[in-house]
Amino acid sequence: MSQNGKVRLKRFVRAELGEDQASLFDTIAFGERSKGPQRFSLLGQDGALEGPFNAMLLAPKLGFALQQLGAAIRYSTSLSPRIREAAILMVAARWNCEFERRAHEPLALDAGFSADDVASIASGELPRCETPAERAALAATKAILRTGDITDADFEGCVSSLGEPAIFELMTLVGYYQTLAIQLRVFRV
Repeated sequence: MSQNGKVRLKRFVRAELGEDQASLFDTIAFGERSKGPQRFSLLGQDGALEGPFNAMLLAPKLGFALQQLGAAIRYSTSLSPRIREAAILMVAARWNCEFERRAHEPLALDAGFSADDVASIASGELPRCETPAERAALAATKAILRTGDITDADFEGCVSSLGEPAIFELMTLVGYYQTLAIQLRVFRV
């Protein structure tokens, strides 16, 4: 149950799903996301999808597109694991999203952040950055989360440190994880 009140969404188990829902369920539970190291289970003890994935079953066509975007962000961008995980945790801190913190704090530790760095992110501060690219990316993320934009100087700093494609990837990551955070909040997951 969420800290925000009563859970508003039924947990869907595969046996109860229609064809489109079952296809999406299988893609999430047994597809690319299930390969490689797992720091949290995609399936709960009841057999339902965890976190934002259960809600995606409400509208399978949109859910499929959303989960594809998430998989692309996690597995197919040029962003380093440190930048990716710190930015995700920054979004989680901004929206007070407990599920995303629980899911991504271990991944941030795996990426080389210390427990103090993770605590800094949770309190709204930037973690220790190892490269100019990290510093530029995380400063841009902080600005986006604070104001919805970045200054021309910050943009130029990102271009020189990351390149324009990575800025697009980073801003897409921020938007995607904000979408999940809002959905998790509304459904009280």
